[in-house]
Amino acid sequence: MGIATVKMNIPEKIYTRDPEQTNLGRKIIGHSIRLIDELGFEGFTFKKLATRIDSTEASVYRYFDNKHNLLVYLTSWYWSWLEYQIDYQINNITDPEKRLRIGIRVITERATSENSFPHISEDILHKIVIAESPKAYHTKHVDNENQDGFYSCYKSLCKAFALLIKGYNPNYPSPHTLASTLLQSAQDQVYFAMHLPSLTEITLKEDDYQPVIDHLEFVAFTLLDSVKK
Repeated sequence: MGIATVKMNIPEKIYTRDPEQTNLGRKIIGHSIRLIDELGFEGFTFKKLATRIDSTEASVYRYFDNKHNLLVYLTSWYWSWLEYQIDYQINNITDPEKRLRIGIRVITERATSENSFPHISEDILHKIVIAESPKAYHTKHVDNENQDGFYSCYKSLCKAFALLIKGYNPNYPSPHTLASTLLQSAQDQVYFAMHLPSLTEITLKEDDYQPVIDHLEFVAFTLLDSVKK
């Protein structure tokens, strides 16, 4: 299956109408990414989005009940895309260490699709994931939304990453804990380096995420190698 044929499997309860099925829906997704990046999630509203796309608030509400669901959709899309990228890049690679190193790199760097999704800017979406994704699940209704499958894409990515960890050391006792820790740290360390530098020794230059990758590899392999294989 080529990259151009990939379809992200976003849980249906997140949206009212699948935005990928119409031109307006794709326009809503594309422009919401840019507008959230410009204004921040707190300043983003459906009214402002409707103005940007020369439409109405009612048309946006036909796709999403609220902006929280839209944020969950955007982050879910990104997690699903990362999972696909991991699977795509480790294909035909049998060395467990190389597979895990690829996984760490994929979850850290900006994911690109070579224009396979022309309405989605992965670079900007990556910035939103770094800055805004915790707001998708740090919510009062997280338990109910979890039951409705809102976070299945993130959990699926975590499971796929845990399998890479188990492949390297099947005796490590908590692969999902390590997987979720590394996934969260990949976001946090980039955010801290950019905005709260006193919380990290990592410094970033332009699009070079190698310092974060090095840190995550050190944490992962130190822990995994501390338990006999």
